[in-house]
Amino acid sequence: MVFNSFGFLIFFPIFLLLYKILPLKIRWVMMLALSYFFYMSWQADLIYLILFTTCVSFFCALGIEKNPDKPGARKAYMIVAVCVSLLVLFFFKYFNFLSNTVTSIFGLSEFTLDLILPVGISFYTFQTLSYVIDVYRGTLPAERHFGYYALYVSFFPQLVAGPIERPENLIPQLKTKNPFTVNDITMGLKFMLVGFFKKIVVADQISKYVDAVYNNAGGGAQIVNGFTVAVATVLFAVQIYCDFSGYTDIAIGCARVLGIRLMQNFNDPYSAISIKDFWRRWHISLTSWFTDYVYIPLGGSRCKKWRHLMNIMIVFLLSGIWHGAAWTYVLWGVVHGIYQIVGNLTAKPRSKLIAKIGIVENSPIDIWSRRVITFILVCLAWMIFRANSFSDLGVLFKTLFTGWGGVSIAASLDSLGLSIVNLVTIVLSVIVLKQLDLQINTRPDLDNSALSISPSRSVVYVALSWIVAVAWIILLASNAESAFIYFQF
Repeated sequence: MVFNSFGFLIFFPIFLLLYKILPLKIRWVMMLALSYFFYMSWQADLIYLILFTTCVSFFCALGIEKNPDKPGARKAYMIVAVCVSLLVLFFFKYFNFLSNTVTSIFGLSEFTLDLILPVGISFYTFQTLSYVIDVYRGTLPAERHFGYYALYVSFFPQLVAGPIERPENLIPQLKTKNPFTVNDITMGLKFMLVGFFKKIVVADQISKYVDAVYNNAGGGAQIVNGFTVAVATVLFAVQIYCDFSGYTDIAIGCARVLGIRLMQNFNDPYSAISIKDFWRRWHISLTSWFTDYVYIPLGGSRCKKWRHLMNIMIVFLLSGIWHGAAWTYVLWGVVHGIYQIVGNLTAKPRSKLIAKIGIVENSPIDIWSRRVITFILVCLAWMIFRANSFSDLGVLFKTLFTGWGGVSIAASLDSLGLSIVNLVTIVLSVIVLKQLDLQINTRPDLDNSALSISPSRSVVYVALSWIVAVAWIILLASNAESAFIYFQF
């Protein structure tokens, strides 16, 4: 079941009704059962993986807590939980990738297994890992109630694509009565509406233009030239942001209606003034997870310079691997690591150069120039992320830098099926999107902004509702309904 399906329009009101009428002491049973149902509507035969990972991490955490004076036993329980979770993740997500790599290197016969990638396995695996590690560190008491812990792992809004929640934030809220309030319901619905707008009106509508270029890169198609590659790459930057942050907004909105606050996962990432700043704003829950459980334990920045730079590269290498079982994802992570390292090493020379040129640091021209440069670097990395293969990537990069001879912009847009009306619609959608993001994601008065909605804003949200509904019907009529991109991770 996906958020952008008719099934969800039936599922969520039923969940809300039961959530409202059931007493707190048994409400968790309904929440857990329907969360499992939500997941099983995708892959019913793989529910055992969540159950297995949940059981192992739950009982290992109890073992850690019951042996406060036995460091060896505590460490053994922690290692078992971490290894089991990572082995399950590795087997289903990376076995065939690693097997193909080894066999191709040594010229052996191909050996793969008929494995289905479980939806959301990277997300719920990281949630179980953070729980066990925190219990081992002594910063979190082990949860004694298996039902609430299982619900923490499988809570339906963020089960398959995050945000990657922390146990200290989510578990206590699952145990709280959380009565419905006007503020929570209004803000929750606003988050959901913005999320649907991002996904259905923006991401799904522009995906066909991106696919037209990236899915034809290896065929020498006439459609692929320097201009169309540049346009498709910028559109993909918009698409992946709207697709992923759209899911996050819907997830946050669903939980907010219930009175549960999930963590913020995006904060206007394309306004970042550096790659480091970008990763403070993009997929915040993953960035903070790697910071707390990989970067800091490795020594963070409190070590020798070479070790600090190595720690950065390790984190981004793992981030690339986390995203998918393909060398393009690995390279994407490495490129972002290189961006960070180069930025770190050149920070002082760049400051001196800017001062020498006469640009005042943090002046409008300085900030906007850094934003443009950062966006270009991010887009170049997105090319690696989106490319279907290394061979396609080579064609795309070569075409981007050399494929401009005799290019007609009008003919190129026409070959993409991108009319002036379509182009204007996309630009206007992005402008509207920027304002919506400011309303729900970056306002310091987030909790109070829903209590007083002006008539003009009410008109805007009604109009957005109709736009989303019409776009949804158009997509369904053309069989163009799509899953969220990050479901594959």
